[in-house]
Amino acid sequence: MATSICVLGAGSWGTALAIQAARNGCNTLLWGHKPEHMHDLQQSRKNRRYLPDTSFPDLLHVTDNLEQAVKFSSIILLAVPSHAFKDTLLKIKPFLGSSNQIAWATKGFNPEDGSLLHTVVTRKLGDNIETAALSGPTFAGEVAAELPTAITIASSSPLFAIQLTEIFHSQHFRTYTSSDIIGVQVGGAVKNVLAIAAGIADGLGFGANTRAALITRGLHEIIRLGTHLGGQPDTFMGLAGLGDLILTCTDNQSRNRRFGLALGQGKSKQQAVMEIGQEIEGVSAARVTFQLSQKLAIEMPITEQTYRVLYENLDPRVAVQNLLNRDQKAEFN
Repeated sequence: MATSICVLGAGSWGTALAIQAARNGCNTLLWGHKPEHMHDLQQSRKNRRYLPDTSFPDLLHVTDNLEQAVKFSSIILLAVPSHAFKDTLLKIKPFLGSSNQIAWATKGFNPEDGSLLHTVVTRKLGDNIETAALSGPTFAGEVAAELPTAITIASSSPLFAIQLTEIFHSQHFRTYTSSDIIGVQVGGAVKNVLAIAAGIADGLGFGANTRAALITRGLHEIIRLGTHLGGQPDTFMGLAGLGDLILTCTDNQSRNRRFGLALGQGKSKQQAVMEIGQEIEGVSAARVTFQLSQKLAIEMPITEQTYRVLYENLDPRVAVQNLLNRDQKAEFN
């Protein structure tokens, strides 16, 4: 019997992953919560809102029926925004069986308490379920266009990681496995905060020197927090750490970077959100990451200044000066 997978979340990333799985010969069901949107996907055989240039493979089917989606396959992949992650788990819980496995391509913390998403899964579904996190430097449009891409699949279950590798790996979509589910998730969450900071700096008209310094020092912040939470240092130098950070901070396909650009150019948060018209995970992540850094007494100055711009209306130029005026120190300590 052919492998099957259910993907929950019909945004750009969920759709791209569903397309990738179906292209690989996997029976794939894509679920979205808006009936009219899913009807359009079914009729047009493409996601005209997010990926208008890519037609669906024959093995990709769509539904707005959550029970049907969950019972379609033992493997369930969540690609919903982080703020909807917990509620989605609660909604699917009544339909789950003993053999279900849960993976997610969601990047972010639980906005309620700052916990990582694998912890949310354990709290809501128990600790007997196999879990995995997919992360790395990936823009949905490039995956859909079959441009070369590499991701990390992290799981405490090597067999589950291999299952997911077999579903997604192809000539243009390379998959690496990892056992560091904590580090992979921290890298994917905090990089969105730093992408906003990079966008702000570029929006203010600062140059490549500034961007390179910000990315490098931002990586230090990810490593400090990630290792404190139990992540492995090598993870943060890989695809889910440095790779995703570079991608998100330097290319305008990144919604978080574009949001920062707008702020640096003098636009309000509301204006920037309306212009982008999609979820900006870094806004919530900035608040949660800053609160975690304060609670754990971890120095994260770029995160702190980004938080103050977003939540305390600090002028972006003042935020930059605050960073530049910090006491001198050794680069590594």
